[in-house]
Amino acid sequence: MTASASASGQAAVPTPPTATTAPAAPGEGTAPAGTTRWAGTKQFMQIREGWISGGRTYLSVRTARKVAATGPHEAWLIIPGEGPYTTVLMATDARVLLSVPLGDNSAPSPYSQAEFVNRLMSEPSSSRSGLGYDLSFDGKGRVTRLQSLYTS
Repeated sequence: MTASASASGQAAVPTPPTATTAPAAPGEGTAPAGTTRWAGTKQFMQIREGWISGGRTYLSVRTARKVAATGPHEAWLIIPGEGPYTTVLMATDARVLLSVPLGDNSAPSPYSQAEFVNRLMSEPSSSRSGLGYDLSFDGKGRVTRLQSLYTS
């Protein structure tokens, strides 16, 4: 899926994949939005795609690892995960904090969900695998906080 910015600055994208437990394509899995095994946890993840449909933000995610590239933990090296991606839903009031390269500064700054989706989908897919995010999930499995890690 691809995102594009409309004249209003909102992300205009296709409808999210149909919720299913069967793989949608080789190496790609989806789960019903809001029913994820990460409910109530904080996870470090990669995000392959983001899109907005019906006023709701969806992310295609999988777990990854992070290693400090500089000390003490100023920049991070992202170790891509393996396996399928899962579709998750962002809470409508989820907080988005972005650092370079998606954000404008090395320190995390707040952005709207639409701005995040636009910036994410503007990156080439090959670059997205080098980006990592700390995601917090509520008890229903919705993302309530997304923070990108600074990568130099």
